[in-house]
Order: sequence, then C-alpha cells, then structure tokens
Amino acid sequence: MELVVKDLKKKFDKKEVLKGLNFKFEKGKIYGLLGRNGAGKTTFFNCLNKDIEIDSGEFYIEENNIKRKIQPEDIGYVLSTPVVPEFLTGREFLKFFLDINKDKIKNLKTIDEYFDFMKIEKEDRDKLLKDYSHGMKNKMQMLVNIIASSAVLLLDEPLTSFDVVVAEEMKQMLKDIKKDHVIIFSTHIMELALDLCGEIVILNKGYLEKINMNEINKEETKERIIQSLKEEQNV
Repeated sequence: MELVVKDLKKKFDKKEVLKGLNFKFEKGKIYGLLGRNGAGKTTFFNCLNKDIEIDSGEFYIEENNIKRKIQPEDIGYVLSTPVVPEFLTGREFLKFFLDINKDKIKNLKTIDEYFDFMKIEKEDRDKLLKDYSHGMKNKMQMLVNIIASSAVLLLDEPLTSFDVVVAEEMKQMLKDIKKDHVIIFSTHIMELALDLCGEIVILNKGYLEKINMNEINKEETKERIIQSLKEEQNV
C-alpha cells in the first residue's frame, strides 16, 4: 500500500507554500519530514487530512495497482497541540471513542489494556483531561489514532512535549506498529528524525526532496541537509 502525492500545490494569497509535491510514501516505513518552521509541513498535513483545500494536484491510496480516493478513516492525524475533550476523564474519553467505533476496530481490547499499551499510569486514568499535562494529552490523542488503525498516520511534532523517558517509549511504540501503516513524522529536529525514521524527506522551497539514506551518516550529507534548510529561510 502506498500514499501517492502528485503535483500538490497550495498557496495563501500570493505566497506559494507547496509548489508541486510529488512523492510515494510506502506502508511499513516511518518517514521523517524535515523542514524549518514555516516551511509548510503542517500545511501539507492539513491538505492530506482535507482540513484545507488544495489548489491543484492530487493524492490517493494505491494498493495492488488499484488507485482509490482517501477516505476520512484512512488518515490519523496527531496534532502538535493536542485537542481532547477536557470535560471528560481519560477513561470516559476512551470509552466514548471505543463505543462509537467498536464495529470498525480490529482486535478490540479493554480500556485498561489500551492504557497499559500507552503506559498511562493507573492513578491518571480517571482524572479529567483538563488536568492532564500537554504530554499526557498528546498520548491520548496518539492512542485513539492508533486504535483506529488508520492506513496513514500523520504525526506533527508529536514527541516535543514528552520527557526523555516517555519520548523513547513513544519512539519504540512507533517502530513496533510501523508495519501496519504509512507513518509520516514531521519535525524540525534532524537528530530525532535520524534516530527514528527509515526514510528522510525534506520540505524545502515548496518541494519534497528524498535523502539518500545510504549516505545519511556521512558528515557531508548532514551538512547538505542543514544547508538546504538554511536556504529555505532566505526564500
């Protein structure tokens, strides 16, 4: 299964943010989407999630040479700033999500099994979400997207709110589930992308550029990435 993006363009007023993106994202891989702040990473995700309309181009799922339009259930989107119903407890929120999606969820587990999977402590499960830390809200947002088992997971700076231990747990969890998804991990931190991702893609000057991973540990390649991102600032 592949997420195919063809000549995707988006501008705001006179500013061209995405000038013609072309890429094939394959199931079973974690793609690190690198770019400076303001390069258009979140705009790209918002286009894929159909939160904003594209100006031209297309994107679709392709499997066994069959092309189909992306449906809402195909996309799981973890926002950098988590959005959760703060008037519910963690348990109430998860129960509500499971109840309305139970016919779609494969291998349905108990609420506490899901909490255990995401390493949410027992004393936090019945707290109101408004009392959760930013990182814990992000965990809950990530958890429901994983439960939904969307074909494509868009992760917009998802680890920046976690402490070192939790960030390592989340990285291992993403590696464990990658075989079932296309995962695109947006970040502006190169070392994080190199540590987690099997493929690196730079969003630079409105286009996507794939980095040769056979050379990724060479200093000159890292310097090329940095130089490319520096150039973006001057566009």
